Amino acid sequence: MGSLQNGLFGGFNGRVGNLVGYILNGKNVIRTIGHSGKPLSPARKINCDRMKIVNDFLHPVTPFIKLGFKLKVLGTDRNYYNEAVSYNKKHAITGVYPNAEMDYSKAMLSMGTLLKAENPQIQLIGTAIEFTWDVPDDLPWENRKDRAMLQICFPGNTQQTHCLSASHREDGKHTLQIDPSLVNARIEAYISFIKADGSAISDSVHAGSIAKKEKVAEPEIEKQDLIEKETTSAHKTLKALKKPAVNIQLTLATNTRIAAQHSHFLWQNSSNLKLNYTLFPT
Repeated sequence: MGSLQNGLFGGFNGRVGNLVGYILNGKNVIRTIGHSGKPLSPARKINCDRMKIVNDFLHPVTPFIKLGFKLKVLGTDRNYYNEAVSYNKKHAITGVYPNAEMDYSKAMLSMGTLLKAENPQIQLIGTAIEFTWDVPDDLPWENRKDRAMLQICFPGNTQQTHCLSASHREDGKHTLQIDPSLVNARIEAYISFIKADGSAISDSVHAGSIAKKEKVAEPEIEKQDLIEKETTSAHKTLKALKKPAVNIQLTLATNTRIAAQHSHFLWQNSSNLKLNYTLFPT
């Protein structure tokens, strides 16, 4: 149920039929709700596809763009998220429907008038990403204490890592830890600078990409060849010990379970990598 504000001719809050009223940035807004039963036109399909691409990119980085577009929409009835969507849908998508995709090098996560990062780069060091940027000799004094804002995205993954108050501009670098499980994932990184008091911010700059690392499959070992090599070694060991039965631990470069009958020994494994055999002469 909706409630009137400021009398009969004022705005209202809540729902009345298929209308919803609310206040956005000090203004009364009324919109309709519900789903259209009409089939999507080609133009709407393209628009919906582009909206999904941009939203999939922006939703995980909401904390960053909330600060990054805050000053851009200050004093207007727009909000930071819609501003980010509007820019990136127009400028950061490449290709055509249904093969459109995000162009991460053109994405923008902040907009402002402060000096941008110069020549930013990234590199993976263990489980951390090191950001570096140039510090010009003629860097104005008032910009030396600007704080770096760093954002790391993992396309295809909703996880993200960010730091909204990193090293000073004059430091030229900052290291940001990431989830160890994501060190082999594709990485897209961004950097902005912001005044210590938040009064000004720079446009974001794409700091670089790191390609996804595919795991290399280990070569398979022929099972029969492995059996022959291990049983021959075990036979020699048992003859040297001259005992009727002995436990021998063997280490194999495979995780394949093996159980076999040899002409001289009966032997079985009890694990994958470290194999404990009990051998009995026949």
